[in-house]
Amino acid sequence: MTSALETTSHDTATSAGTLPTRDDEAEARAPDSIFGTRELSRLDEALTMSSRETGLRFTLYIGDLGAQTRARAEELFERSGHDLPESVLLAVSPGQRVVEVVVGAAASRRLPDRACALAVLSMTNAFASGDLVGGIVNGLRQLSDQAGHPRGLRTH
Repeated sequence: MTSALETTSHDTATSAGTLPTRDDEAEARAPDSIFGTRELSRLDEALTMSSRETGLRFTLYIGDLGAQTRARAEELFERSGHDLPESVLLAVSPGQRVVEVVVGAAASRRLPDRACALAVLSMTNAFASGDLVGGIVNGLRQLSDQAGHPRGLRTH
């Protein structure tokens, strides 16, 4: 099923130490989490809205992808659940400075490689300024804008 995975990987300009530094986020952060409550809420809302608006199933992985980043992202995609043809995985490895976008076969018709590359470029600009969550949220928004609404819900 690898042939249905149409996008390529893109290097990002993140740094391994890019973490939120605001005091109010630090207070709301669980001891074993790099994200505060507000940041997790923003990520959850962005994923939910992207999925709801497009009819595609967006998932997010943040963490180390190992030496073979693309292969690991594809493995995570395959294990991400049901309805893989209509799924999109955004895998971000800040420490490795890598973003992988894996798109299922049906979703790839609505999210071509160029759209994914532009979303990754948008994310990397935010990552370079230290905004991991904002970059991911903007990338998801850009991907969902490109994918548009599912055919059954379109008004034109």
